[in-house]
Amino acid sequence: MTFPLYSPIGTRGAGAADGSSLGSIQVMQVVRDAGSRFLRSWVWPSTSSVMVRAPAATIHMGTQDLQDAAARQEVEKAAPAPTPTPAPSRSSFSIYPPVPGQESSLRWAGRAFQEIPIAHIKASYNNTQIQVVSATNQPLARTSCGTEGFRNAKKGTGLAAQTAGIAAAVKATGKGVTHVRVVVKGLGPGRLAAIKGLTMGGLEVISITDNTPIPHNGCRPRKVRRL
Repeated sequence: MTFPLYSPIGTRGAGAADGSSLGSIQVMQVVRDAGSRFLRSWVWPSTSSVMVRAPAATIHMGTQDLQDAAARQEVEKAAPAPTPTPAPSRSSFSIYPPVPGQESSLRWAGRAFQEIPIAHIKASYNNTQIQVVSATNQPLARTSCGTEGFRNAKKGTGLAAQTAGIAAAVKATGKGVTHVRVVVKGLGPGRLAAIKGLTMGGLEVISITDNTPIPHNGCRPRKVRRL
């Protein structure tokens, strides 16, 4: 009597073990495939898109609209073209003050050039005198280096002339003068300092005229002073 080397129970147990191992392998394969698909979908998102094409707009124009458009075109053609505004000629405008006897369109505080007050400056070697008059030669202010407290040789300095100019400007400003025409006479050291003093005092100088007399072989000059 012979006996088998394995029993049915053992054979049944081995087959169950093999089936369980195959099942676990298949489950792992399914999980791995699902994970790879999820990673691919996360890293490379889908680029497919749906294009919606809108229908082209259709222009509907009735008979009345066509007639109105034609009427507007006829009116535009019949209307006269606007005349262009002539540009101002350069020859009629100048930023410089006019010469005596010439009209100008320039205005200073609403006044023409001939209506601006005049500041006369007489600059000698020993003193500087300033007088502001109106356009009708009415005196408005008068100062000099001596009236401002300078004595002897100090009257012939630029500082004294500038001080006198500031004082004359303050007096003229108190009487409503804002712009002046300057007329300088003499070759003293205070001719330019006096003009600067007028501007420092609040006046606006619009023109400077040199009225210094120049002899043309006139009277015999004085003898040269010997020191």
